[in-house]
Amino acid sequence: MTHARREAATATHLVAGAKRGDPKAFDELVRRYRGRIFALALHLSGGESEADDITQDVFLRAYDKLSEFEGRSEFFTWVYRLTVNRALDIRRARARRSESSIEQDDPRLERAVQIDSGGDPRRAAELRQTYARILRALDELPADMCTTVVLVALQGLSNGEAAVVQKCSRGTIAWRLHEARSRLHAAMTDYPGAVETKRGTSAHLEELLVGAGFPVLEPG
Repeated sequence: MTHARREAATATHLVAGAKRGDPKAFDELVRRYRGRIFALALHLSGGESEADDITQDVFLRAYDKLSEFEGRSEFFTWVYRLTVNRALDIRRARARRSESSIEQDDPRLERAVQIDSGGDPRRAAELRQTYARILRALDELPADMCTTVVLVALQGLSNGEAAVVQKCSRGTIAWRLHEARSRLHAAMTDYPGAVETKRGTSAHLEELLVGAGFPVLEPG
């Protein structure tokens, strides 16, 4: 049995236990998935406090609605969908207020710079400008497209899994990734402050984002 199948089987067992009223079973589900849910919420919301709130809210909703989970999809895709919906509510509210999510203390930016700068202040300053531009371009993508990029390029979901989370076809996911790559590359083309990352330049979306240290899998 593959790791993914073992993970799915364990989650199914824990869900069944939680439905029977075993609090330890649901606590174990939270322990297993909290880091990934926090990372997803952070990538989509851009704020640690918001990501914390989203994560707490998602698991509260999951607990309340557990009886409605019929197991037609995997548990993690179900809680991912809850997370995406909640984070996009916050994204839309921010857009209505015309607020930019990229601030100097943006945790996504600071973590990426810390990982890639190697403690070099000059390098950190250069990377901060480039990564802020990348994140701004990512956040300015249409909400569904941005979510697809985060799910696939940063969270490591397959196109099929992302399609389940976003309730669309695999073809739609593939198109969104292709279009996002083009838009992000265009946003970075001829950007005078752009610098090389560990895994390449802005021409390669996945390598750029992963190389920038953005796939945060655990909080803190």
